[in-house]
Amino acid sequence: MEATAPKRVKIETIKPNEKNPRFIRDEKYKKLLASISAFPDMLLARPIIVDEYGVILGGNMRWRAAKELGHTHVNVVVVKGWTEEQKKEFIVKDNLSYGDWDFDMLSADYDFTVLDEWGLDIPDFNSEELDEKQDENIYTKKI
Repeated sequence: MEATAPKRVKIETIKPNEKNPRFIRDEKYKKLLASISAFPDMLLARPIIVDEYGVILGGNMRWRAAKELGHTHVNVVVVKGWTEEQKKEFIVKDNLSYGDWDFDMLSADYDFTVLDEWGLDIPDFNSEELDEKQDENIYTKKI
């Protein structure tokens, strides 16, 4: 197995992965478009991962958004020698979200309106569901 250093390629030289089970629709996709429009350098820092055939394994939605926004080039990392099973595993694991947000810390350092514009899902802090979850946490916290 090997991976290349990030390199800049013409956007049409790579292909979306037709077997990618992850997608972004509607409002969230609009937020992705807005995010890339406002901060295009993010695409430089987060290359799209492709296999040796130019098929996207990580970054399908960023590629689609970049293409829709008129970008002609994107940064890619090419992985070679992966089995089909490894590619499928990467596609899923690359899209998992293991962490949680500390909303107290975020509220101290960020404006929630800006965070929403950046695409972060802000919970409704007035909802009963959140109150119930906080009640559950009282009983599950280790002291």
